Amino acid sequence: MLVVLLIALAWILPHAEPILHDRVVHALSARFKSPVELDQIHISLAHGFRVEGGGLRILYLAGPSLPDVRQKPPPMLNIRSFQFQASLRELLSPTLRLVSARVQGAELRIPPPGGRNLFPHDDRAHTGQPAEGLFIDRIIIDDLKIVIENKITGKPPLAFDVSNLTLTDVGLKKPFNYEATLRNPKPVGDVHSTGHFGPWQSDNPRDTPLDGGYSFTHVDLGSIKGLSGTLSSTGNFHGTLGGILIDGSADTPDLRLTVSGHPLPLHADFHAIVDATTGDTYLQPVNALLQHSRVVASGSITRKTGVPGHDIELDVEVGPGRIDDMLTLAGKTYPPALRGALTARCRLSIPPGPDRVTQRMRLNGSFTVSQGVFTNTRLQQQINGISERARARPEYANAQMAEAVTSSMKGSFNLANEQMQISGMTYQMPGATVLADGQYGLDGKTLDFHGTVRTQATASEMVGGWKQLLVMPFDRFLKKNGAGVELPFKVGGTQADPKLDLDFGHKAKPSPAR
Repeated sequence: MLVVLLIALAWILPHAEPILHDRVVHALSARFKSPVELDQIHISLAHGFRVEGGGLRILYLAGPSLPDVRQKPPPMLNIRSFQFQASLRELLSPTLRLVSARVQGAELRIPPPGGRNLFPHDDRAHTGQPAEGLFIDRIIIDDLKIVIENKITGKPPLAFDVSNLTLTDVGLKKPFNYEATLRNPKPVGDVHSTGHFGPWQSDNPRDTPLDGGYSFTHVDLGSIKGLSGTLSSTGNFHGTLGGILIDGSADTPDLRLTVSGHPLPLHADFHAIVDATTGDTYLQPVNALLQHSRVVASGSITRKTGVPGHDIELDVEVGPGRIDDMLTLAGKTYPPALRGALTARCRLSIPPGPDRVTQRMRLNGSFTVSQGVFTNTRLQQQINGISERARARPEYANAQMAEAVTSSMKGSFNLANEQMQISGMTYQMPGATVLADGQYGLDGKTLDFHGTVRTQATASEMVGGWKQLLVMPFDRFLKKNGAGVELPFKVGGTQADPKLDLDFGHKAKPSPAR
C-alpha cells in the first residue's frame, strides 16, 4: 500500500502542477477580465502539500474593452513569489479555499478615477455559473508597493512602500480587516495602521469605505528641506477613499527652521479630509500650540501638475501668542529682538520646489503686539529715554533713572525670500507715537526702518534746564499735526546691534496716516 501510495503521488504531483497553474490563471483572468501570466508554480511534500509560485502578473490596467494607450503598460498586479499550504483534496476541488497565504514582493497599481475598475463586476451570480475560484481567509504580504495612478497628465502618481500588510476575512462583498506597517517617504517616518477596508465599489472606487487608527512615529522632519525635528502623531479615520475624515494629534518637541536653528515645542490637534486617490489634504482646522502661542490654521495641501512636492495654502490666526516665539522660530539671532503679546492673521503659501522652506515661504497679513520690550538693553534704554523726554521729563532721561516702558505696535507684513517687509506700522510708547516702514532679514543681518516720531511734549519741554530757554523759540516750527514735536528717525545695523538715529535726510513717503 505504501509503494502504491508513493507511485500515485509521484504521478499526481507533476500532473497537478499544470492543472493548478491553469486554474489560477483562468480564475484571475476571469475575475479581472485581463490577461494573466504565471511563470512558475510547484507543489512540495516537505511540510504537507505546500504550493510555491512566482512571477504572477495581471497585465493591463485598461483591459481589452478600454485599451491602454501606452505601448507596454506596467502590470496592474505583479507578485514576485507566493506560498500557501493545502490538502490534496483542496488543490483539486473546484473552489480552492485557503486558510493562509504569504506573498513576498508585490506591486499594485490602482487606476485613476474614471479609469479601469480594479475589481470589475462579476456577473456569474446572474448567469447561474458555478462559483469557482480562489478564496483566501488570510493573506500576509511582505514588501508591497502601492501606486495610485493620476488622471491628470504629467501629475506624478502616489506611491507607498508597505513593509508588511496582513489581510483577514478577505471578500469582495464585505469589509476585510487589515494591519499595515509602512515607511512614509516624506517626511520619513514609520506608519502602523489597523482597521477595515471595503467592500470594494466597482462602479466608483472612490466610494470604497474604510476606517481605522494609525500611529506615525520616528518622523524625521529633516527630510523636508529647511526643517528639522522629530514628530510623532496618532489618530483615527473613517470615510471613503475619495474623502477620509481624520482626527488626530501631533507632537514635535524640537521643531526648528534651519535658517534659525532654535528649537521650539509644537503640539497640534487637527481635523482633516484626505483624498487617498490624489493625496490632496484639506485641514479644517489645525489647532496648535507653539511654545506659548496658540495658532489656528485651515487650508489645503495639494499636489501640482508636473512639479514634485506639495503646494500649501493656509489661512493662519495667532492669538493669544508671543512675538518672541515667532522671532525665535524664524530669526537667526537669540534672544529674539522683541518680547510681547501677539495677535496676527495672515495667508501662508509654500509652493513646491527644491529650495528650503523658508526660501519658498510667503506670508501676507497683519499683526498687533502689546506690552513689547526690546531684549537689546541699549536699545530699550534709548526707548525709555525717548519716552521720558516725550512726556516732558528730560531730567529722568538716562539709563539709571528712566522708567522701563513697554511698547505696542501694529501694521501689515509681507514675507518673501527670507525678508520681512513691514508697512504702515504704528508704534506707541508712553508719550510718543512712531509711524514707520521697513524690513529685516530672517538671518539677522538686515535691519532697515524709516519713519517719524511724534511726541506729546514740545521741543523745549524735551530738553529741559537752561537749554529749554534756547529752544523755546523753535517750538512753533517743530509742532506738526497736533504733536509737540515730529521728527524723522531711522533704525539700521543688525538685529544683534541695532542703531537708532535721527533721519533728516530721508524723504518719507506720503501717507494718510502721517
